[in-house]
Amino acid sequence: MHDLRFLRENLDGIAAQLGRRGADVPWEDLRKLIQERRDLTTQVEDLRHQLKKGSEEVGRLKRDKQPAESAMAQMKALGDRIKAIDESLRAVEDRLAGLALRIPNLPHQSVPVGKDETDNTELRRWGNPPTFTAPPQTHWDLGEALGILDFERAARMAGARFAILAGLGARLERALINYMVDLHTDRHGYREVLPPFMVNRAAMTGTGQLPKFEEDLFRLKDDDYFLIPTAEVPLTNLHREEILSDDRLPIRYTAYTPCFRREAGSYGKDTRGLIRQHQFNKVELVVFTRPEESHEELERLTAHAEAVLQGLGLHYRVVALCTGDMGFSAAKTYDLEVWLPSQNTFREISSCSNFESFQARRAEIRYRPSAAKKDSKTDFVHTLNGSGLAVGRTLVAILENYQQADGSVLIPEILRPYLGGIERIEKS
Repeated sequence: MHDLRFLRENLDGIAAQLGRRGADVPWEDLRKLIQERRDLTTQVEDLRHQLKKGSEEVGRLKRDKQPAESAMAQMKALGDRIKAIDESLRAVEDRLAGLALRIPNLPHQSVPVGKDETDNTELRRWGNPPTFTAPPQTHWDLGEALGILDFERAARMAGARFAILAGLGARLERALINYMVDLHTDRHGYREVLPPFMVNRAAMTGTGQLPKFEEDLFRLKDDDYFLIPTAEVPLTNLHREEILSDDRLPIRYTAYTPCFRREAGSYGKDTRGLIRQHQFNKVELVVFTRPEESHEELERLTAHAEAVLQGLGLHYRVVALCTGDMGFSAAKTYDLEVWLPSQNTFREISSCSNFESFQARRAEIRYRPSAAKKDSKTDFVHTLNGSGLAVGRTLVAILENYQQADGSVLIPEILRPYLGGIERIEKS
């Protein structure tokens, strides 16, 4: 969310800077509300000035023992007018704040300018794609042949975009979760959290999922709770409405959670396989830091996500998203895209973003600089998050990149201790 004073003073500049990214923001309604607020504020300030002068006159009349009833009646009428305008002003400010919640974050100056994913910038690659003597199989064909993936039974019990993992498929998913969490806690210094998988509307609003993306969320019918689309939501809201001390920063959290998404805008995309499911597992990384250090933290967080792929020996690339392809809340984003042989292309497996103060302003998360006095002004922290990684997509990448000519799949060496030393998945 943007500071409302900054919004009022820079509306045209913000709209121009956002371009296509702010195409669905009702800019004209905002402009009218800003002018209405300005007019009402001027009116109420003028009336309060009149009330002050009139009250002084009433006091003078009483001191001089002169009739004051008429002046008092005028002051009462003036007070009633001020009360009515105050109520109108509050209503306008509420509407203005509601519309302001729909304005995306402004891109950082280092973000490449572009209209969509075709204008993203590739920064680097790691590793090499595997070679095969025959066309590589898709992960769903491999998984079903090995008996570790079952889409048909999942569809009978839950519908499309669900899957059942069984046997070594389920164990591999669990091994990946444990490997990722162990790596981020033991080597990268994150604190593990197991948060609620349901949150309230305020938590969703704080991280930017609401109000814009409500149709993409699963909401409980009888309660105003939402199933989390990512652990970013509960982790960021851990410090909602708090003032953090400077010596605590940076704070780094990691969490494994299931994630739930309606995928309302993805009709017809990735209808087969595990790439785009209504329910999937993910290990998340969230950081709270000082504003001047947040872009350095973005590089560090991205490297931590990359370390997962490097440990698994998976070929990937890092892409800087352009202004037209970034998410709603992000000021700068790097995507990690893993190589999928069956598609002969890279697919997103992690998105690492710096939100600067955008989420902290919505969730009221501040810090007090160490050099400041106790009663001095606080400032908003900067928040960051990244997938470290999306577990289901990592399993997809392992199945496809480690498939063998006989239909089996090798287990990356780093995962074998989590699987009791098992080296490959074979048809049982």
